[in-house]
Amino acid sequence: MPKPFDEAHAATYDQHFAALAPMRDALQLVTGLALGELPAGARILCAGAGTGAELLYLAAAFPGWRFTAVDPSGPMLRRCRAKAEAAGVADRCRFHEGTVEELPGEAGDHDGATALLVSQFLVDRAAREAFFRAIAGRLRPGAPLVVADLAAPSLSGELIALWKRAWLHAGVPPEQVARMAETLAEQVAVLPPDEVAAIVAAGGFDEPLRCFQSILIHGWLARRSASP
Repeated sequence: MPKPFDEAHAATYDQHFAALAPMRDALQLVTGLALGELPAGARILCAGAGTGAELLYLAAAFPGWRFTAVDPSGPMLRRCRAKAEAAGVADRCRFHEGTVEELPGEAGDHDGATALLVSQFLVDRAAREAFFRAIAGRLRPGAPLVVADLAAPSLSGELIALWKRAWLHAGVPPEQVARMAETLAEQVAVLPPDEVAAIVAAGGFDEPLRCFQSILIHGWLARRSASP
């Protein structure tokens, strides 16, 4: 398992991605559209909730939904809770520091889920499949999951070049951007999109539908299979 984000990382996380906020906003819009079929009182699992970006977006868009925010990083989850309190939605949230596998509760106790830019940090394929299997176990049959991860046919070529330009736009130092492909190879499992979809399916979901792309960020809508 990757090491959870520490206090220093959590403190600068939102600022680090501020210049690329339009990508985040577009992904949140698609996530809301994909989950919008759910009932007014739906319960949503946010696996790898981070500082709470999608939780806050969905909570504002769907005022009757309840949320379970799960993250192994205490500093990230504390910021998520603080933001939820500031937005007046914390009473609709449950916060769990740890993994989905460790989450108290019962099988099938959620109506939908998100896992946005999370599973890519599980470089071991079996661990990545297990992550999705744990999510599937907390969803009712047929429930939707929105997944987003970095994906690319390779760590070279025009997509990677565009990704580097995006981070130059965000203010990342050029020397750091120049090492980006190497950093991705070491820290993130950037696989071809079809391979990511296969991993999601192996975790207990029907064939995922690709519904989003912004440079390397790919998104899928998948439904929990009858037998995860």
